[in-house]
Amino acid sequence: YLDGGYTSIFRNIACIGDSLSSGEFEAVDKDGNKSYHDKFEYSWGQYIARATGSKVYNFSRGGMSCKEYMQGFAESIDAFNENKKCEAYIIALGVNDLLGGVSPLGDIDDDKTNAETMSRYYQDIIKKYKEMAPNAKFFFVTMANEPEDNEETKQKRIAHRELLYKLASKYSNSYVIDLYKYGPAYDSKFKEKFYLYGHMNPAGYRLTGLMISSYIDYIIRSDFKTFIQAGFINCKEYDNNLD
Repeated sequence: YLDGGYTSIFRNIACIGDSLSSGEFEAVDKDGNKSYHDKFEYSWGQYIARATGSKVYNFSRGGMSCKEYMQGFAESIDAFNENKKCEAYIIALGVNDLLGGVSPLGDIDDDKTNAETMSRYYQDIIKKYKEMAPNAKFFFVTMANEPEDNEETKQKRIAHRELLYKLASKYSNSYVIDLYKYGPAYDSKFKEKFYLYGHMNPAGYRLTGLMISSYIDYIIRSDFKTFIQAGFINCKEYDNNLD
């Protein structure tokens, strides 16, 4: 759906992520020097906002990791402000943790420890927003499938995807947006159309917005009953009494 379909039942949405969530453009000057520019108006979240009419927050920045998010970034942008509570949280983190070498993946029980792992910090993010918005819906975004990856990178993408499914089973009201399995392959032909050097171009971010909103629409249509009380999410008088 070009209008986001039933994604629009969420009037306030948070996008928690890195460069992909920030509409980052990569530029190269005549001497080959690269520079990176977050252009939020081109992010997939803002394409969703314009399509649905919903308020969408960019709680993101190029290069973001789960660890940095919880060790100061979120506070610095006021992402935990009660006045910015959302009905839906889309978390698209892990690339910089795993592929950038910030943190190892870890496992599902790392939230019970002080482990310096992606799993621990990712769950810290989930728990923090669940404290604020106990009935909100959460959508965990996998990495894309890039066929030209080496075997080590491929296995990291797969392990990340498997962890997200475990987290969706562990935490209530949580779902996986599985771009690795159901999205297009990000091969050389794809990148000719949708990439600008190492990051996406405007058409790529637009496509990502369409994919994510269509996926959320599909999740809702597959189980309408689970979403019938979406209008009561973050209504103080109902938060502790919803089924």
